Amino acid sequence: MESVIHRLGVLGSGKGSNFVAIADACASGKVPATVALVLSDVADAGILERARERGIPALFIPPGKFCTKLDEASELAYIAALREAQVELVALAGFMRILRGDFLRAFAQRVVNIHPSLLPAFPGLEAWKQAWEYGVKFTGATVHLVDQGVDSGPVLAQAPVPVLDSDTPSTLHQRIQEVEHELYPSAIAELLSGAVSVQGRRAQRHL
Repeated sequence: MESVIHRLGVLGSGKGSNFVAIADACASGKVPATVALVLSDVADAGILERARERGIPALFIPPGKFCTKLDEASELAYIAALREAQVELVALAGFMRILRGDFLRAFAQRVVNIHPSLLPAFPGLEAWKQAWEYGVKFTGATVHLVDQGVDSGPVLAQAPVPVLDSDTPSTLHQRIQEVEHELYPSAIAELLSGAVSVQGRRAQRHL
């Protein structure tokens, strides 16, 4: 029986390093999917260029009047573009807007994000800097489903990263990103293949 190839949409605001990891994992067959569309709220975001280099449709959609979220018209434009591309799962890769309401209803339980800490520790912005300033000995990366809160959805996968005595916020962030680039595609693959499912707030692995 042929394996099912799913259609991913990726949203990002920056350079797109996690997108590249996902796209490369799809191309190599590690993730049973193809990236159907990349969207950004930043016109000159690196993620758009990285997508176009790979022949993946990539669009800038203005975010609207708010600083931290999409306004209503913009949210509807994002939904329409993803639906037109027949996207089944939406992966956030450094997307700096909070998604709420209509978007999460349109893709209920089908939006995933990666966060640079071991949630629920250090939610929000610059989590690696929060961890470094707090003085913890370990932080890490978390892949989770997106819900109405900030970095509060059900956890799909986590990986630890030690905080070294020699670390700066920058070096710690770099090492967390290296872990993210392995963890995120792996978690997406498990979710799409049915190896992981979510019941309530708990992710369950199926052997």
